[in-house]
Amino acid sequence: MQTDGNCGGRFTARTVLTALLLTFSLTAQSQEAGTGTTAIPDNYYRAELVVLERIVQPDAVNEQMADRKVEPTPDTTEILRAVAPDGTAETTLDLAPNGELHLHGAAQRLEGSGRYRVLVEAGWYQAFPPDYEGEPLRVAVGDWIDGANTREVEGTITIDRQRYLHVGVHLNHWQRARNATPEPATAVPEAGEGDQMASGTVAATQDSDLASMATGGEMQPTASEPPVELLTWIRETRRMRSEEIHFLDSPTIGVLVFFKRVEASE
Repeated sequence: MQTDGNCGGRFTARTVLTALLLTFSLTAQSQEAGTGTTAIPDNYYRAELVVLERIVQPDAVNEQMADRKVEPTPDTTEILRAVAPDGTAETTLDLAPNGELHLHGAAQRLEGSGRYRVLVEAGWYQAFPPDYEGEPLRVAVGDWIDGANTREVEGTITIDRQRYLHVGVHLNHWQRARNATPEPATAVPEAGEGDQMASGTVAATQDSDLASMATGGEMQPTASEPPVELLTWIRETRRMRSEEIHFLDSPTIGVLVFFKRVEASE
C-alpha cells in the first residue's frame, strides 16, 4: 500500500508539473496574441511614398526640356502603382491602409489646397537590412496620353540601404508635343482619328512613298504615335533618416518620403 501511495504521489507531481507548464505556455501565448505582439524582423520599417502633381499651366514652367533625351524606363517586375489605359491600377506591394500612414494628413492637406493632385499614396512594411539593394518600383500615373502609350508621369523609385537608407527617384513628366498635329502634306494619307504625325516625318513619308511607286510597290500609309515631349523630370537620390519627411520635386511633380522604424515594443 505504501508503495502504491508513493507511485501515486510521483504520478500526481508529474501531472501537476505538466499542467503548470502547459498553463504557463498557454497564458504567454494568450498574452502575446492579446497585445498583438509578433516577431519583428531586424531593420523593419514602414516605408511611405506620396507622388504629387503640381497644378500649373505648362506655359508657366520655365524649364525648356522638350528636346532633352530621356533613357527608356528600365523593365522591372516590382510596381508601386501603374494605371492601365482602362483605369485599372496595379501594385505588387502589400499596402497598409492609408489611415495608418504618417503622410496621410499631409497628402490630404496638399490636395485640399487645390494646388496639388495626389497621384500615389502608398505605405508598406518591409525589412531593409544593411547593403540592401532594392529593385526599382515602377510608377505610371496621371492622365493617359492617347496614342502615346504612356501616362503623364512615369518612371521608377528605388530604395537601397548602405549605412543609411537611400531613395532614388527617376520620374518623367510628359505632355503632348506642341507640334503634335501638323498640317497633312500633299500625297500623304491623312491620319485617322487619334493618329497624328510628328513634325519632320512628312518628308520622310513622301520619300518612302515615291520610292515605293518607282519600284512598282503599293504605297503604305505610315503609322506613327502622337509625339510627346518632356515637361520636367526628377533625377535625385537622397539619404533618408527615420521619422524625417523628405520632399524631392521638380516644378510640376514631387515625391514625399517617410520611413518609420518599427520596434518590437510597438
